[in-house]
Amino acid sequence: MKIVVIGGSGLIGSRVVALLGAAGHEALAASPRTGVNAVTGEGLSSALMDADVVVDVANAPSWEPQAVLDFFRTSARNLGKAEVAAGVRHHVALSIVGCDRTPENAYFVAKVAQEEGIKAAGVPYTIVRATQFMEFIGDIADFNTDGGTVRIGNGLFQPIAADDVAAILTQTALAAPLNGTVDIAGPDRAPFAEIITRYLKSIGDARPVVTDREARYYGGRVEEQSLVPLGDARIGHLSLEQWFEQVKKR
Repeated sequence: MKIVVIGGSGLIGSRVVALLGAAGHEALAASPRTGVNAVTGEGLSSALMDADVVVDVANAPSWEPQAVLDFFRTSARNLGKAEVAAGVRHHVALSIVGCDRTPENAYFVAKVAQEEGIKAAGVPYTIVRATQFMEFIGDIADFNTDGGTVRIGNGLFQPIAADDVAAILTQTALAAPLNGTVDIAGPDRAPFAEIITRYLKSIGDARPVVTDREARYYGGRVEEQSLVPLGDARIGHLSLEQWFEQVKKR
C-alpha cells in the first residue's frame, strides 16, 4: 500500500514511516520540508496520488491560540478535500486523550476542531487519542518551573512512549477504519507530580516538585482525570522505569 504520513519528518512521523517501510509498504514522509504543506495545500495533490491511507501526525508551529486553531482547522479541511479527490480509503489522525475535557487549553481546543473537520470530510477515519509522550516530561517540568520549583496540578498522568505511539499508529493504518476514536496510554498511571519527581530523580535533577491545585497545564486546569483515559484504552509496552533507563544511557 501507499501510505502518506503528514508530518512524516517529526518525532512520531519519522518512526511511522520507518515501521511502514520495514513492513514492505510505500511510505511517503510528507511535510513542508519535503514540499508538502497541508495548510497552504502545496504539494498535496501530487503526494496523495494513488495513496491508500493518510496518517496525519503534523504538529502546529505555533501554540498561540488563534494560530494553532487555524493550523489544525485548515489542515483538516485541506486534507479532507485532497483525500476525497484522490480516493484515499482511510484517514488516521493522532489526537490527545482528554482534549475535549480541557476547554481552557488552546491546543486541546484546536485538536477538537481538527477532529470535527476529519469527521465532516467524508473519508473513512480512525482518530487515535494518545496521552502525553514520555519524551515531553522534561519539557513539562521546565514549563511548570517557577522560582526553581516545579508546580504541577493534582491530576493523574499516564504518559506513553513515542515508540509505542508510532507502533499503534502503524497498526491502525494497516487495519480497517473504525470511523471512531481509540484512546492509547502508557502502562503506568500515577499522580502527575509523582511522575515528574521520578523523572527528575532519574536524571539527577534536584528541583523540588510540589502539587499545586492552581497550576495549569499549558493554560488548562488539570482535574484528577483530565489527562487519562476514562474507559478502555490500548496500552503501550514501555514502562516508565524502562524509559528512564533508556534516558540515562543517552
